[in-house]
Amino acid sequence: MNKDTEIDMKEVELNELDPEKQPMTGDGQAAGGEKNGSVKLKVPEDEVTFTGLSKEELMKVAGTPGWVRTRWVLLVLFWLGWVGMLAGAIVIIVRAPRCKPIPTMNWWNDGPLYQISDLEAFSEGLKGVEAKLDEINKLKVKGLVLGPLHTVQEDQPNTLNLQQIDPTQGNQDALVAVLEKAHKKGISVVLDLTPNYRGASPWFTPGDVGDVMDKVKAAAEHWLDLGVDGIKVSDLTVATNSLDWSKLREAVQGNRTDNTKSRALMGVVEGVSPAEVSQLINTTGVDLVLSDLLSSKKEGKGRIMAMDTLHSQQRSLGWGLGAAQQDQLSKQAATPALIRLYQLLLFTMPGTPVFTYGDEIGLQAVGAESPKMVWDIEEKPAEGEAVNETAEAQREERVAVRTWFKSLSDLRGKERSLLHGDYYPLSSSTSSLSFLRVWDQSERFITAVNWGATAETLQFKLALTGSTEGLELPERAKVKLSTDKDQEVDSMVDLDKITLAPGQAVLLQFPYAG
Repeated sequence: MNKDTEIDMKEVELNELDPEKQPMTGDGQAAGGEKNGSVKLKVPEDEVTFTGLSKEELMKVAGTPGWVRTRWVLLVLFWLGWVGMLAGAIVIIVRAPRCKPIPTMNWWNDGPLYQISDLEAFSEGLKGVEAKLDEINKLKVKGLVLGPLHTVQEDQPNTLNLQQIDPTQGNQDALVAVLEKAHKKGISVVLDLTPNYRGASPWFTPGDVGDVMDKVKAAAEHWLDLGVDGIKVSDLTVATNSLDWSKLREAVQGNRTDNTKSRALMGVVEGVSPAEVSQLINTTGVDLVLSDLLSSKKEGKGRIMAMDTLHSQQRSLGWGLGAAQQDQLSKQAATPALIRLYQLLLFTMPGTPVFTYGDEIGLQAVGAESPKMVWDIEEKPAEGEAVNETAEAQREERVAVRTWFKSLSDLRGKERSLLHGDYYPLSSSTSSLSFLRVWDQSERFITAVNWGATAETLQFKLALTGSTEGLELPERAKVKLSTDKDQEVDSMVDLDKITLAPGQAVLLQFPYAG
């Protein structure tokens, strides 16, 4: 077979398709006369590559009237858009509600104070206080009030030594250890220097006040140099009438600057009116006044009137039930329900709540002696161990009261309306009261309590005054905390009226509506 024949045979093989590759239209040739399987490619003779305009060409085009007009239009649109956005931002800023400036706060305004008058009953003296600081810190207290710790014989001014710690309470090194550990946890420490704390009169006799005040001033300087954050004295009315009161003030409050932590001068008054408390705050320069007004004013109307008089001075006002006498709250709140009620009231009133050790678990005082603090209340009976049902019920109640206390302390520290908000009375009766706490654009809170023996219906009503202009109550509010089983947490209640069972309290919450 010659070469030409071989080429023809190969061409025939290439043109023959497998049966499955035959066209569906038949076995004829494809349109256009091409053979099946053949691909025709058209290769341009001269391939043109676009390289863009040169600089000279661009400048020539850019100078044309059409492009000049286009650029000006785009430039004008850009600046109009920019000016429009700027004007819109200005309008938003101007029309937006202005935030109210936060008032100047000191550490004694930031949370509750916790009094430990009998350190031995609390936990074996100063060393015990140091050991229990972790537990105290869980309560989110901002200050400890310790003592009095100094040595003195009852009604004997010549035995007074305000710079010597009673050996039954500890020693100076132990106090320094308490200060160091407390400061690491953000807790300040106030030392009670009430001179004649075991006697009939805190300042001995009227003739002794001048000499005793000099000793208190010297002791204040000594303990403040050691790291104490404040000084407390009782019977503030007598102390401030002394000609040497200004010297004590200077010793405690001197050298204050914006960059230093303020040291507190704290005083206690008993049996005085709200107006007299207000005058003491205004005229004596004392930082914090703790009164017994909540104890002495037994009716809701009296308590509301006291708050009406003093709420504007809340950053210098301390509230307690029994705290002025260094008694446990349970001495006047005889039932677990009332203990919870007064804890809620103290944490939401305008001012600093002051508690005595054991108040967080409802510790009961028996007789005149300081009650022994109860620890390890979280320990449940071991499995299989015989259970004293009465003791177990008491343990569980203490755990529940402490949980309630901690939730209130935590809430007060977070919510501006409760921390330093404005106060507005809503209602009061012989055995009940309610009030509103408001701060600027923050959540609002209503406290309602009924410490009476019968159920009571409270009707909330804002007095029409200049201070309440623009302030309105909504139709409904959410239950934030409650001791009343009929007022479940997170449920919604109508604010036209609310009924509380005997000895019950509720904290209601509603949002700011701008």
